[in-house]
Amino acid sequence: MRHISRGLDQMARTVDVNQWAKLGAAARLKQIQDELAAIYSAFPELKRQRSVATEAAPGGRQKRKRFSPAGKAAISEGMRKYWARRKAKAAKAATK
Repeated sequence: MRHISRGLDQMARTVDVNQWAKLGAAARLKQIQDELAAIYSAFPELKRQRSVATEAAPGGRQKRKRFSPAGKAAISEGMRKYWARRKAKAAKAATK
């Protein structure tokens, strides 16, 4: 039974640590928000720039860049050569 109570004590301490971490994170987030508000009040043009960037894609996410077929072919060929060199090097090391 002793090892069970020790595990419960450790779990209770972990919960305390997590609660303290959450409180610390919330306090830091508040500080960052206050700093951001101060920066935007000093430089309002930054807020406009930021909002334009986030409106570019839905949800504030940037669009993913796509490779052209030629780009895919070039990368594919490069990787084929890369793996061929690695395989040759490994084979050479294995024969020594």
